[in-house]
Amino acid sequence: MSSRPYCAADSGHVREPYVRPSTVGQHPTVVTDGRALPSDTMSNAQTAGPLGGRTALVTGAASGIGAAVARRMAADGATVLAVDRDAEGVKALARDVPGVEPVTCDLSDLDAVDALPAQVDVLVNNAGLQHVAPVHEFDPERFHLILTIMLEAPFRMARRMLPHMYDRGWGRIINISSVHGLRASPFKSAYVTAKHGLEGLSKVIALEGAPHGVTSNCVDPAYVRTPLVEKQIADQARQHGIGEDEVVEKIMLTPVAVKRLVEPDEVAELAAVLYGPASASITGASLTLDGGWTAH
Repeated sequence: MSSRPYCAADSGHVREPYVRPSTVGQHPTVVTDGRALPSDTMSNAQTAGPLGGRTALVTGAASGIGAAVARRMAADGATVLAVDRDAEGVKALARDVPGVEPVTCDLSDLDAVDALPAQVDVLVNNAGLQHVAPVHEFDPERFHLILTIMLEAPFRMARRMLPHMYDRGWGRIINISSVHGLRASPFKSAYVTAKHGLEGLSKVIALEGAPHGVTSNCVDPAYVRTPLVEKQIADQARQHGIGEDEVVEKIMLTPVAVKRLVEPDEVAELAAVLYGPASASITGASLTLDGGWTAH
């Protein structure tokens, strides 16, 4: 699925986002690892590869799928804004990967989301969290939080960044959805609702963006070897009263024909197709990486 709670970071108290709303008449300022860059003058030092000269933004980038996608995009020439609530995680990624700029932001803070840079050519909506409980016991505040981070924040980022993409006549929105954007499972009402909503939002953007050279697609993996899935294994074990090994074998891998977890780098490789040379006519699509789950 996606990464860890709140922009793929550990759950806990919300940290103050470093992206601050601007004062009247000024552009928001992005602080990247101690350096201040006005969001409308952000430049791309990378020039080689299919994303040379372009800026990408990846949410949930401190670990798992987000980190794998950020590494792949940087290798393809992009300047990558790696967004996550986990400040140390994105700083570590930036130290290891040239072309990555760390951006600390909690996507549950919608004012901070609205202050993220608008001059983005490729937006990757990846951040997510999971909560496992029957509907009649599901905490409404948790439900609201999951939809805020996984559906409203992607909408707001697309709304903010699409004008720049339209002006340039080129843009790519890649939504890391899930097989749960196409199929439901019990005890995951908020996650399934958010992913189904993201699929619909992606299709609307695809239809609106096509005349402007902008595509919008979803990548739909089955269970991916990420911190979120590791936590989910423990939650499912408690919910069903079984061991964690049984959760993987009897719950997670039962619907799939390929009996293994998906690796984050596999998701990154599929995402690369959606911004690469063959991407112009791929839009409004949901590309599965589900080991045959949806073949049933």
